[in-house]
Amino acid sequence: MKNILVVKLSAIGDVIHALPVSYAIKETFPEAHLTWVVEPPAYGILQDNPYIDEILVFEKKKFKSFSGFIQNIGPLRARLQSRSYDAALDLQGLFKSAAIVWLSKAPLRLGTCNMRECSDRISRPVAGMHAEGHIVERYLDVARAMGCRVDNVRFPVAISERERELAGRILHQGGVNPDMPYAVLAVGANWPNKRWPVESYARLTDWLYNRKLIPVLIGGGVVDERLAAEIVSAAEIPPVSLVGKTSLKQLAAVIQGARFTLGGDTGPVHLSAGLGMQTIMLMGPTDANRNGPYGQPDHAIEVNRPCKYCWKRACPKGLDCLARISVEQVKEKIEMVIT
Repeated sequence: MKNILVVKLSAIGDVIHALPVSYAIKETFPEAHLTWVVEPPAYGILQDNPYIDEILVFEKKKFKSFSGFIQNIGPLRARLQSRSYDAALDLQGLFKSAAIVWLSKAPLRLGTCNMRECSDRISRPVAGMHAEGHIVERYLDVARAMGCRVDNVRFPVAISERERELAGRILHQGGVNPDMPYAVLAVGANWPNKRWPVESYARLTDWLYNRKLIPVLIGGGVVDERLAAEIVSAAEIPPVSLVGKTSLKQLAAVIQGARFTLGGDTGPVHLSAGLGMQTIMLMGPTDANRNGPYGQPDHAIEVNRPCKYCWKRACPKGLDCLARISVEQVKEKIEMVIT
């Protein structure tokens, strides 16, 4: 294998789950040129990855109109076909990723076991030994089908000293000094029913202060900023909010300095697990067997509802899905993790 293409576009958590594929490819084919196609939001997590030789950014919004498609399809095709790919791995399994793989003209095209939108017509789905297991292993099964050995599962995230320094400054500006232990709370998620209630977070932050741990809120975007503001308002002692204040790599540095990270099934929490940090995940519509904190299955708290694992973005019953996970349950799990 001389040239290999990996297509994993979004979301951030999904791209993090796929990171071990880059290590597995280079472990087996160290001389191969590895190109990764990604969308802008997750680009930062791939930057400076020593196992990725080239990153192609796919800007989906440019292809939404007919004129945009006509204007941009040519340059995309030319860039993909400027290199003769031996294999292409479609880890997204959607129409847009299938189109990219098809344009690459790679003779060997492999995809995951649960491909959609006719993407299985372009790439051969791989139902490997972990087809019912964690999504990280499902991605690695695709690499295995290409001939990769997987001796170690590694999540390569390159954090520069400059990014660590900036992360330290951001923490300090928020009131967290280097000698102060802190906990990271990821307050948001793309799906509304993956979010723990604001009131629960507020009660937990007060308890964390009593445990001599500074609660640090993380996230990004308008919704997360609103959630963080509501938590700060509801708490007796305002937690530190870094929501919207860090890059992905700076966030990784913040997570590495924490006693633990807690949140729903969302990118920063998966980043914490990938970095090997203590990670607690609160889950409802998705299941821990597939999407829990990788390598830490006992750290997932799943909601006690008969309708869990519905895989719905918003609850069709109008329930606040994770509200049934009590603050007491979370406290118990935290005590278990940090003891």
